[in-house]
Amino acid sequence: MSERRTHRRRTLRRAAWVAIAVLYAISIPWYREDDAPLRLWLGLPDWAAVALVSYTLAAALNACAWHWSDIDDPTPAGERDHP
Repeated sequence: MSERRTHRRRTLRRAAWVAIAVLYAISIPWYREDDAPLRLWLGLPDWAAVALVSYTLAAALNACAWHWSDIDDPTPAGERDHP
């Protein structure tokens, strides 16, 4: 793999981890006032819809981050255990 591609993948992976952290922070309903009126989004209370969307996006970004990870397997393909 080229050095440029490796650097790009590393940058994308770091950006995904930062975005995941931001999404988890957004998912906490600390921004709501105690007496805020109930609003429905996606058929759920607004705070629950925000949390659900945040967790879904975080899961997708986590999958992307793992896809962009370079994992070296030192075992040759012919020597791996097969069930």
